[in-house]
Amino acid sequence: MNTKNKILVAGSALLAVVLLSGFRGGSMGCGGRDPERVKQMINWKVDDRLDELKATEDQKQAIHGLKDSLFEDGKRLFEEQKGVRAELLTQWESPNPDARAVHTLVDARLDALRAFAHKVTDAALEAHRILTPEQRKQVSTEVREHMNAR
Repeated sequence: MNTKNKILVAGSALLAVVLLSGFRGGSMGCGGRDPERVKQMINWKVDDRLDELKATEDQKQAIHGLKDSLFEDGKRLFEEQKGVRAELLTQWESPNPDARAVHTLVDARLDALRAFAHKVTDAALEAHRILTPEQRKQVSTEVREHMNAR
């Protein structure tokens, strides 16, 4: 995999983690985080990054559109996961869990995560088209620094 692809994959994965990790709390989980509060925090971070890139208003609007779409998809994905957990617990508590049903649930979740990962990747590719070569270089530099810091 070439460096450009690695950066796109790393950026996509990072975006997915940021979007999904915020959904652990509030009424959606067990950490006290409200999805609207998470969305607000993500907006602030995106705004800060776009300001650092000196993005135009059109670029900001387009990037926020991508982010909003991913946020809603991630939120739905998380909500669906609650039902799956409940079904898995029901199967666990059963004297004879249905192996086929459990594997079907696992496969469905993997398919949903794969579909979301593709949406994140498509959004990253669209962001690549939206940003100027100089802005993309700045993003690449910052991603490299972040990757090397770990």
